[in-house]
Amino acid sequence: MKKIILSLISLTAMAATPTLPLEKKVKYRTSFGKCPSRAAGTFTLKLVKEFERNRSLRTVKSLIKRERLQEKHYVSDYDINFDPMKGMLSFIYDCPSPLMKVQIYKENGLESYEAILVESGKLYDPTYEVLLRSEKKLDYSLPFLAIPVGDMDKDVQKKITSIVSGLSLPFRKQLSEVIVSDSKELTMIMSVKGQPSSVFLGKDDWAAKVTKLTQIIGYMSKRKKVPTIINLTNPKKVVVKFNE
Repeated sequence: MKKIILSLISLTAMAATPTLPLEKKVKYRTSFGKCPSRAAGTFTLKLVKEFERNRSLRTVKSLIKRERLQEKHYVSDYDINFDPMKGMLSFIYDCPSPLMKVQIYKENGLESYEAILVESGKLYDPTYEVLLRSEKKLDYSLPFLAIPVGDMDKDVQKKITSIVSGLSLPFRKQLSEVIVSDSKELTMIMSVKGQPSSVFLGKDDWAAKVTKLTQIIGYMSKRKKVPTIINLTNPKKVVVKFNE
């Protein structure tokens, strides 16, 4: 009889104890880096929803790859971690800095389309620039790069990216246009103190010539002179011309 009474008391106590949720609601925190918050925020919400569905980081990363979410939301790098003790899902993102607006001419030379060349050397949709400007994460004009369409996936694109990303921001802000001709000759149009300056760099040794160019511009700026033409096609015989 005592055993029966004890069993009833035990069952009553169990029934009176509130059931705890099997899984706590997920909290999350983010670090957007240089990313536009609108794009990174949408990216985060999709990943949180996927994680809450099955509590698996593997499926989250699978979703990113399967639906190309990293590319769609302009994220160049990310790190995702989950702390089960705190129920905290953390996201760290980074996005590349935009370097230039690219005017890519099709083979007929009449039609063209625009893209944004970023520091990684990839081409992004022009919307990326719009988002950055709307959030005041980009506050200066990007120079234009005009290049034949066949060169964008080749060595020329890598060289241009390396050269421009290596320039100091003050110098980069003076660039108005960079032109690669069909014969692979490089020309830069600069705006120095509001005045145009044409720089001819020829077909080769662009990096070394641009280094010399920065020295020339720095030297002329100290003397408050603005060259109209700088010819560096022959690095051993630099020609600098001024308006009379």
